[in-house]
Amino acid sequence: MALYVEGLSKGLLNGEMAQFQEVMRQQLETSMHTELEKLLDTATGADKEVSKKDFEGFKKLFHRFLQVKGPSVEWSKIHRPPEDSIQPYEKIVARGLPDSVAESLNKLVVVKLNGGLGTSMGCKGPKSLISVRNENTFLDLTVQQIEHLNKTYNTDVPLVLMNSFNTDEDTKKILQKYTHHRVKIHTFNQSRYPRINKESLLPVATDMGMTGQNADVWYPPGHGDIYASFYNSGLLDQLIAEGKEYIFVSNIDNLGATVDLHILHHLVSRVPNGKRCEFIMEVTDKTRADVKGGTLIQYDGKLRLLEIAQVPKAHVDEFKSVTKFKIFNTNNLWISLGAIKRLQEQNAMDMEIIVNPKTLDGGQNVIQLETAVGAAIKSFDNAMGINVPRSRFLPVKTVSDLLLVMSNLYSLEAGSLTMSQKREFPTTPHIKLGSSFNKVQEYQNRFESIPDMLELDHLTVSGDVTFGKQVSLKGTVIIIANHGDRIDIPAGTILENKIVSGNLRILDH
Repeated sequence: MALYVEGLSKGLLNGEMAQFQEVMRQQLETSMHTELEKLLDTATGADKEVSKKDFEGFKKLFHRFLQVKGPSVEWSKIHRPPEDSIQPYEKIVARGLPDSVAESLNKLVVVKLNGGLGTSMGCKGPKSLISVRNENTFLDLTVQQIEHLNKTYNTDVPLVLMNSFNTDEDTKKILQKYTHHRVKIHTFNQSRYPRINKESLLPVATDMGMTGQNADVWYPPGHGDIYASFYNSGLLDQLIAEGKEYIFVSNIDNLGATVDLHILHHLVSRVPNGKRCEFIMEVTDKTRADVKGGTLIQYDGKLRLLEIAQVPKAHVDEFKSVTKFKIFNTNNLWISLGAIKRLQEQNAMDMEIIVNPKTLDGGQNVIQLETAVGAAIKSFDNAMGINVPRSRFLPVKTVSDLLLVMSNLYSLEAGSLTMSQKREFPTTPHIKLGSSFNKVQEYQNRFESIPDMLELDHLTVSGDVTFGKQVSLKGTVIIIANHGDRIDIPAGTILENKIVSGNLRILDH
């Protein structure tokens, strides 16, 4: 990158910026293609064919990366979406459901993005295999939800998992446990792309191996890769041949992302202009905790996803405002299979590039080029947003989130979590657990049982703190153990609007 920028500067000084830039771009692209061919020469058999397809996608992304100059949006061209382009969920529900719910369900495929590892929560292997509720994993709950649908409506809704090279092997092993469940499960792998040396803009990898010195030189290129990988796997055509028309895509760690029959009915119904909607993005109202989330805008006459990475620095604060940009993308998406096929075959899927800088264990600076699945919204016809309740966005990204979904704030039925009717407020408490709780194992050791949180508004816990059985938390509770101190919350304690610090023992019962 430094060489590229330096070259551009020289070109600018010589008054031949555009010409020099094009020469540099062509040289970099030629060098990249040469290195990729060298890497392919080290692959064998079926792996070589798969990698060749992956590299074709990577070349397109790299080509576009070299041509991008500055933020991908002009701020003055951003407009609020037309009112009818983002429908309130209540309006969708008011239409009611037809008698033919099963007919609509039989056109649906549930796709879960399953490429991530549980490393941020101190776990090894796929994140989807972490226990989140009553010893059920994310994957268990997903299977239970779809099986319940299939049994209730006598339908055949399949589950598709988009794995990565990080999660594929472990996930396939665990899938054997669902053999006798009433859910057909398919998998496909997203692409494997080479990380790029930040200085030379060439691959770090020396061969196609994934161990030893090559252990961390590959990456899965974001969930925007779903379109190409789904198409290349052959599974897209297979499902279309089976009569499937739509997919419901969501992150597997979003426990609020269940199949919604009202949204499905809206999707399969014809819109006033006689054309069906090809893409629905579920959005929800932004809070101050969501200021970095992508939002929907109107741009060049199209509905478009605007991510913070695309925003010019001078307008970042404006983007984060909860008054101007009031909604954000939940990454729950409903998409036409036929439209995906059409756009892939026409090479018309348009997604902004996300440049993600990383530092490898040895200190080497690299970049990885990614795309986001929601960014393709502008490529589809009659795309729209639906402003859904916050309950459909329940991601478990941290141990603090895990505490929330394991608590009595939620009840579990047929794999779905619903907010307890005993809670007076529809919003969830704000929970901040300190670094002593970062890993799931540490978290489990510090809670003898999950506290009663039905009346909790805010919880902050920091330092060496442990909780006994049947502790109740109400209002705002802050517990901070000073360095070297330990706070034990005895069994049966009720903490209501309290600040506890030092090594004090709580005696309220």
